[in-house]
Amino acid sequence: MLPSDLLINRQQGEALAPKRLALNAPNRAIATELITLFQQHLGKTQGELDRHLRELEGEDTDFKVKRGLAHLLKGDRFTSFEIVSPLEPPLLRQRVFAQAAQAAPLPQTAATTLTTLAQHLSAELAHEVLPEQIRAGLYADLQENRILTRFEPPTGDELLHRYNLSQVQGVFYKASHITITAHRNDPGEYKLLFRYLKLFRLMAYIEGDADHGFTITIDGPASLFGNSTRYGLDIAKLIPALLHVTKWSLAAELQIKDGYGDRPRSRRFTLTADSGLVSHYPPGKAFDSMVESAFAERWAALKTDWRLEREVDLIPIPGSVMIPDFRLVHPDGRSKLLEIVGYWRPEYLRKKFSQVRQSGRDDLILAISERLNLEKAGVKLSQTPARIVWFKDKLIPKTVLAALEDDA
Repeated sequence: MLPSDLLINRQQGEALAPKRLALNAPNRAIATELITLFQQHLGKTQGELDRHLRELEGEDTDFKVKRGLAHLLKGDRFTSFEIVSPLEPPLLRQRVFAQAAQAAPLPQTAATTLTTLAQHLSAELAHEVLPEQIRAGLYADLQENRILTRFEPPTGDELLHRYNLSQVQGVFYKASHITITAHRNDPGEYKLLFRYLKLFRLMAYIEGDADHGFTITIDGPASLFGNSTRYGLDIAKLIPALLHVTKWSLAAELQIKDGYGDRPRSRRFTLTADSGLVSHYPPGKAFDSMVESAFAERWAALKTDWRLEREVDLIPIPGSVMIPDFRLVHPDGRSKLLEIVGYWRPEYLRKKFSQVRQSGRDDLILAISERLNLEKAGVKLSQTPARIVWFKDKLIPKTVLAALEDDA
């Protein structure tokens, strides 16, 4: 996404309109020029790339657009910058200074120092190390000296789509209140949307059902956590997932400083399914966390008749829905739901355990991290009807299997 200083928008009355680039020849030319520049700098330093990017900006009035596009190209999705050095740069500097201390501090001894150290390192590392590599690696940990080692170029249109989406995402950094109306859609689309709500740990109030649609109310960072940057980014991350839903509309209230004083002013922003934005998220996501992914892999290696299923129906509860992480099904017809609780935020924990109580389910197993301070979060396990199993860094399948067999 784009940082706040690269966001461009204009006010239309009380509404805010973020910058959108048309997919036309001039904009495609800018995108292609930037992509080509990155390709030409493979194997070169970030400092060299940044210098040519500044030259490309020149005195043009659209420098902020070019800078925004370049920022997106520098993201992990397309690019990798790495420290290239025979040793970790701090250790390499130590070795060079130690070697240099053995000779008189004269300019002509520098080459001898590097050559001698290169011979030592070649023997230690069992591969040839050249003096030039030592010289280049001495301060390779500085950002401008990192090497562009990978660039997976998007097409010009893909870059422009990502830019337009990022400008819209930036609107939500200052949101105080968001309402999403997801109209009647395919149930699978709801599941995907709710899974992303869960993945990003958003505090959402949900009303409705799969037959008629849902209204999702989200407190924004400007109201919930006092302009929490992290929470604002999490809300922004939801927007590409929302684009996978067929029919929806969104209305947001924003708190934005307009430059005439320190007091934020209220602005509005609306968005609909026919916005023309394009998501870069895949249509589905396998797992919400590494704990879930690792548990599924271990379960597959376990010798048991219990089958682990990922697709779980929505459980309606007042003001929300609950989507357990897994369903465990036995050939004799028995089934259990498994929910993994490993996240620490107190608000999330209170909400999660409230959902469990309201669900009224007697077939739910809660796997809870021992690292969570439930007491501090105000959670009372004595009021939780679900069967509980505990885990530390990883959830062991045999622990869950034992709980299944105990309930048999």
